Amino acid sequence: MRASAPAARAAAAAAAVPEPVRPLRVDPRALRTALVLGGAAVTALWAAQAQYSARLDALFATGAHLTGLLAAYGVLVMLFLMARVPAVEHGVGADRLARRHALGGRWVLGLCAAHTLLALCGYAAHTGADLLSAAVDLLGYPGLAAAAVGTALFGAVGVSSARAVRRRVPHETWRALHLLTYVGAGLAFAHQLAGPDLAGSALAGWFWSLLHATVAVLLVWYRLVVPVRQALRHSLRVREVRVEGPGVVSVVMQGIGLDELRAEPGQFLRWRFLQRRLWHTALPFSLSAPVRDDVVRITVKAIGTHTRRIRRLRPGTRVLATGPFGALTAHRRSRRKVLLLAGGVGITPMRALFETLPCAPGDLTLLYRAGNAEQLVLRAELEAIAAARGAHLHFLLGPSDASFDPLAPQALANLVPELAAHDVYLCGPPGMASAATTALVRAGVPEERIHAENFTY
Repeated sequence: MRASAPAARAAAAAAAVPEPVRPLRVDPRALRTALVLGGAAVTALWAAQAQYSARLDALFATGAHLTGLLAAYGVLVMLFLMARVPAVEHGVGADRLARRHALGGRWVLGLCAAHTLLALCGYAAHTGADLLSAAVDLLGYPGLAAAAVGTALFGAVGVSSARAVRRRVPHETWRALHLLTYVGAGLAFAHQLAGPDLAGSALAGWFWSLLHATVAVLLVWYRLVVPVRQALRHSLRVREVRVEGPGVVSVVMQGIGLDELRAEPGQFLRWRFLQRRLWHTALPFSLSAPVRDDVVRITVKAIGTHTRRIRRLRPGTRVLATGPFGALTAHRRSRRKVLLLAGGVGITPMRALFETLPCAPGDLTLLYRAGNAEQLVLRAELEAIAAARGAHLHFLLGPSDASFDPLAPQALANLVPELAAHDVYLCGPPGMASAATTALVRAGVPEERIHAENFTY
């Protein structure tokens, strides 16, 4: 059977794909260390100015100062992690940043609640009033009232992010609610500067303001200015929507100067298609082929309202692309042999890596898990790339509840000789990715050499 045109093009280009300039990356351990040291510095600032006393109101006030400073620092960290700074995104990974943001948000909410309660108890103990009267008195101060509103907004964002609520809230609504975080941070900022820990030191107040200004500039630059500049510069438009299989399409787009995006195989961008009922949502999709000749491609499976609408995109539709994001790239590789393991539409970043990862014949293996042969996406291209590169390609077919599990540790070891000596790149549905990670570890692959990113909401 003759190879399809896309497969032939993939085979011809497999041996010579231009390698983009490697971007600056922040090491995840370095970032974690810097954030911990920042928290320690905030605690040291509190300790240097704390007024130690055994009086009950003073104890409450001291605890309120510490929790308030740490909560403010936590808000700053949360905003920084979601500022989409390329060096951080490319070094740490978007999914890991999102998890840290979610975990840190819980700590911030806890610190905000503790700060509010301790301050209220301290004021009540100092004035001899009951808690309700103390709360009414404190809200009479404009700065404290603004801080209370900011805390309430943080609480609303936190509630909307709880799993039980998140599943019932449309993603657009959830994102809109998250914009309240910026309002809450702005309302709380004036209250922070008026607090005794910062108001008592001009240097501390100046440095605190500088930190907030820096994060604000990063947010505006990378979340607003850069996307607008990219849209104007690259003039990206849909060229073709190609059916790849049941419920799966590839969207081919063409623009100007797309090499300037420095998008690497394995990364994703957030795509906003300026067509009715799609323009208001930015959707994250991985590149399913390397950027070449100002042409970029994504491959999408219809699993929701917006992804189903993508099948009806018209050629010429304007596209706004933000990114690239993600750290599932060649820079994570540390071994000569590489295993790519994909499940379902998770083949998209793996297909781009399959074509571009520098490997000698026999050192690269792709395992593709699917329920049946009809669910295999981009099969002809994968076969052409494997033949051109001398790479191993195995399709693992069958229902997930079958008695034989192709992702079992022994099954993987039989398919991939010297499995423990491989770097593994993994992308697939959360359940499959979790099971595969467990199996790989049991088969002897160190967890630090299993590279995966999960972009599910």
